Amino acid sequence: MKRLIVVALLIAALAAGAWWYRHRDSGPAELVLYGNVDFRQVTLAFNGSGPVAEVLVEEGAAVKKGEVIARLDTGRIRPQIDQALAQVDAQQASLTRLKNGSRPEEIAQARANLAAAEAEAANARLQLERQSALVPRAAVSQQALDNARSNAAVAEAKVVATQKAFDLVVAGPRAEDIQQAAAQLRAAEAQVALLRAELADADLKAPVDAVVRSRLIEPGEMASPTRAAFSLATVSPKWIRAYVSETQLGQIHPGMKAEVLVDSLPGRTIPGWIGFISSVAEFTPKTVQTEELRTSLVFEVRVFVEDPDNVLRLGMPATVRPLAGDTAPAAAQQGG
Repeated sequence: MKRLIVVALLIAALAAGAWWYRHRDSGPAELVLYGNVDFRQVTLAFNGSGPVAEVLVEEGAAVKKGEVIARLDTGRIRPQIDQALAQVDAQQASLTRLKNGSRPEEIAQARANLAAAEAEAANARLQLERQSALVPRAAVSQQALDNARSNAAVAEAKVVATQKAFDLVVAGPRAEDIQQAAAQLRAAEAQVALLRAELADADLKAPVDAVVRSRLIEPGEMASPTRAAFSLATVSPKWIRAYVSETQLGQIHPGMKAEVLVDSLPGRTIPGWIGFISSVAEFTPKTVQTEELRTSLVFEVRVFVEDPDNVLRLGMPATVRPLAGDTAPAAAQQGG
C-alpha cells in the first residue's frame, strides 16, 4: 500500500511539473510581420500641347531627376520668341526716347519756327497799319482792309500756336507717356517670358530618380496635358506595407530598426526601419498574409528599406522582423 501511495505521489508530481512547464511564462513571442513591397508611382504628361518630336527612353530605363525623356516639336515657338524679342527692343527704344526728352536740335527747330511766326505776325501788322492809313483817302477798298486785318489775326494766332509747341518741346514728354511706355515694355517682356516657358515645357523631364514602367506616347503623336506620356516607379523611398493587430502595437514604435527578408534572396536580410504606424484601424486586406483571421481589425505599418541595388519589386511578398531596442538614425527616419 505504501508503494502505491509513493507511486501515485510521483505521478502527481510529474504531472504538476509537466503542467507548470507547459504553462510557464516564456515571455512574448518574437514579432514577425508579413507584407508586400510598395513604392510611389508617377504618371507624367506634357505641360503643353503639340506633336511629339522625340521619345528618348524605353521601358525599364533608369532616369535621373531633371533628365529629358521626351520632347515636343518647337518649330512654331522659336519664331514667336524672335518676334516678341523684337517687340521688346522697339518698346525699350520708345521708352528711352521719352526718358531722354527733346534733343537740342528739336528745341532749336521749335525756336526757329516761333521766330518765323513772330516775323510773319509783325509783317501782317505793318500791312494792316498801311491799309488803315490809306482808307481815309479812299486809296484802298474796304475789301483790302478786311483782308489785311484777317491776315494779321491769323499771324497772331500762329504765333500763339508756335509758342505752345515750343514750350512742349522744351518741357519734354509727360510723365503719363513715360509710364505708358514702361507698361508696354513690361507687357512685351512678359510675352517673351511666357513663350520661353512654353519652350521649356516642350522638354518633358523626370521629376525624381525613377525607372520607366510604361512608355505611353510615340513620336508624331499629339501630346496634351490630359494625356499621360510615361508611368514611372520611384527608386526611393521603398517600404514594406504590413499590418499588425491591436495587441501587437505595443511591441513596435516609429524609428524602430527591422530586418526584411524576401523569398528571392534567401539568407539575405535587408536593413529597414518602421517609419509609419497608422492611427486608424481597418480590416485586413485580402492580399496580406497574416496568421490572424482576415476579418480582424489591424493597423497599417510601413517599414522603409534601403535598396541601393534595386532588387525589390512592386508587390513582392516580404517578411519583417522588428529588432527590439534598436532605433534607426534620425537621418534615415527623415529619409523615409
